Amino acid sequence: MRTFVLAGGCFWCLDAVYRTLRGVQDVVSGYTGGDTAGPTYEQVCTGRTGHAEAVAVTFDESVIPAEVILDVFFTLHDPRQLNRQGADVGTQYRSAMFYADDAQRAEFEAAIKRASDWWDGEIVTTLEPLGEFFDAEEYHQDFFAKNPGQGYCMAVAVPKVNKVRKSFAQYVI
Repeated sequence: MRTFVLAGGCFWCLDAVYRTLRGVQDVVSGYTGGDTAGPTYEQVCTGRTGHAEAVAVTFDESVIPAEVILDVFFTLHDPRQLNRQGADVGTQYRSAMFYADDAQRAEFEAAIKRASDWWDGEIVTTLEPLGEFFDAEEYHQDFFAKNPGQGYCMAVAVPKVNKVRKSFAQYVI
């Protein structure tokens, strides 16, 4: 099993998308990249903790290649938006990849290079060393499945899930 920690806007969307893919064993929503120990959602939402909303995606590479996990990441959000995704604005919504070691950093760099061939304009996704990852509150875990009719899920998460399902149909459960 391998784990990538990725941030691309609200963690509800990343969580919803990755849970639809074969080979993904676990998705944990949380906070990383900041300087506040044990941050709460309310603290992270202020943008003053330095943390990003992120997901830790654990997957079986014999079922789904690492490159696919990363290509899905660059498909489900717009990596050209600095410190925002749509109406979600602030550093907590930045596009970031948190690497655990030099090998993972190199994988992430390669993914950014691939994504730059698909997107017009500059990709602003940051590469940051993985520090401590703090699990988000329980109500954020698997939020989409627990709240499918919630307005944000319907307006923002559903189109992202559908886009990934179309583009990566061979990996969808």
